[in-house]
Amino acid sequence: MDIKQIQELVKLINKTNIGEITIEEEGVKITVKQKKDPVQHIVAGATAPTYSHVPAPAAPVPAETAPAAKPAAEPKADNLLTIKSPMIGTFYRQAGPGKPIFAGVGDEVTPGKVVCIIEAMKLFNEIESEVKGKIVKVLVEDASPVEYDQPLFLVEPS
Repeated sequence: MDIKQIQELVKLINKTNIGEITIEEEGVKITVKQKKDPVQHIVAGATAPTYSHVPAPAAPVPAETAPAAKPAAEPKADNLLTIKSPMIGTFYRQAGPGKPIFAGVGDEVTPGKVVCIIEAMKLFNEIESEVKGKIVKVLVEDASPVEYDQPLFLVEPS
């Protein structure tokens, strides 16, 4: 079952008064439950509305900075492979608080090795590497939202 089918299932649940539905297909079991209470969405970092009679503060002018010297140990970007997000959700580097991270900078990865978890609709999906190499950069902060096809890790192939 792909993400579009799951999204359509959620839309169907929201339009009806079905409280819960469980579907099992090809060894994958998905349960969708409708919440009883309305959900209040809070957007972090939202700006306060501006009103026409209140002048907006002037945007600060960024100071010019000298270009930073690149470290000599940084690998060339042209030979790096990217591990991308296969879905929309929340990116987690570890299975839970206090648990070890799946993959960090300097770790060797092989095809099939779990590198992170993406939570989508209360389902925790293990994301596996499709490449072999060493992780040189983690591009996403832990517990951050990610988009479909968003780069998560840079890997130097081995």
